Amino acid sequence: MSSAPTSASETAVAPSSGQFVRGSLGSGVALGARAGGALLLNKLLAVYGGPGGLTLLAHFQNLLALFTTLPNDGTHVGVVKYLAPLRPTSGRYRAWLGAAVALNGVALLLGLGLLYWALGPLVSVFQPTFGWLVLFGLGVVLLTLHALVGAMLLAASQLRAYIVLTVILSVLGPAAVAAVLLSPKETPAVSEALLAYLLAQGATLVPALWLAQRHGLLPRLRGRLSKVALRELSKFLLMAVGLLLFGKAVDFGVRELLVRQFGLAETDLWQAVVKLSDNYTMVLAAVMSSVYYPRLAALAVQPAAQKQWVRTVLRLLIPVLAAGLLLLYGLRQWLLPLLFEARFAPAADLLAPQLLADWFRFIAWPLIMVFTAQARVGRYVAVQAGSAVVYAAALAVLVPSYGLYGALLAGVARQGLLVLWCAWYFQEYWRR
Repeated sequence: MSSAPTSASETAVAPSSGQFVRGSLGSGVALGARAGGALLLNKLLAVYGGPGGLTLLAHFQNLLALFTTLPNDGTHVGVVKYLAPLRPTSGRYRAWLGAAVALNGVALLLGLGLLYWALGPLVSVFQPTFGWLVLFGLGVVLLTLHALVGAMLLAASQLRAYIVLTVILSVLGPAAVAAVLLSPKETPAVSEALLAYLLAQGATLVPALWLAQRHGLLPRLRGRLSKVALRELSKFLLMAVGLLLFGKAVDFGVRELLVRQFGLAETDLWQAVVKLSDNYTMVLAAVMSSVYYPRLAALAVQPAAQKQWVRTVLRLLIPVLAAGLLLLYGLRQWLLPLLFEARFAPAADLLAPQLLADWFRFIAWPLIMVFTAQARVGRYVAVQAGSAVVYAAALAVLVPSYGLYGALLAGVARQGLLVLWCAWYFQEYWRR
């Protein structure tokens, strides 16, 4: 395992918007399963989780993101890029895979160490026992391994197997939550339900390993770790550090601040709007990671074709997303009570700034992903840091004056400035 693969020369040309649409529709089953599972999970916590149940769900998912962002948005992005052109029987395949396993191990150890040293701020709201913490750590490890196997399937273009795993994952999580919340108890055990959700998802490692073995994607790892593979994958890991520190950790802190200032019940209204955003963002993220990003990375050695691909996708996304978000705004009075519960109807007044911020964010997204495809660590982290600083400053100004609405306005300021910066920095992408 001492050598790493070198990139082969690419001869592909930028696909058309029709290919982007067909690729997106091709993964429709997986997207539908993920969206349906997320909506069902939200509904269960909103109805049976009591006041603050939805906020606790979001807090738990954000907590999971603190542990899984480095592998999922770092190592595994590199895994898809570098394993795709290789045969699983090759030594170079084993080199990249061995480096990915090693880096994931380091990331998990750092995360679990953080959990030990910052136990109170991270999990006190769940009132955990020692057994709860042990099972939480186990669940994080299982879920990370599942995600690595999923990345291997994507790299091997085993989309059907990946869809099967996604459907299983989307069904088991809500089923475990329903089993706990609907059990005959006097009060809903939200923390137990959330732990069951994690462990049920972690259990999908078993079918994931079976599918990977069936497709011959589990070679025996042996020999020394490749320094080249470790170095190249570490670039993706560093970009994920930027996302973790200036994205996930900031979101966690903002929710913690709002809960302390406004209480769980009132923060639930803000959280309902953010949760709705999370659901459609999850669908778009799946499309971007499975359809847009692989082609973007493949065109890294063809700058003209890569720019054409970015332009093609943006021209499609900008009007389609605007129409979709306007439709959601028009349905807000009916949609929020349907997706959550009748008591969430007042959250409709908070929806407009969230939708506007998301439209700005989605426009900037394909451009920011260029940094990932080109492994430009410094630029990517600098953008994340600058965006987080703007967000923090806007929160400090707007929340005292506008309350929960101010937190959403801060998001508009953050994403609006980001899309303006992207329009300036990537201006050569608009030229033919």
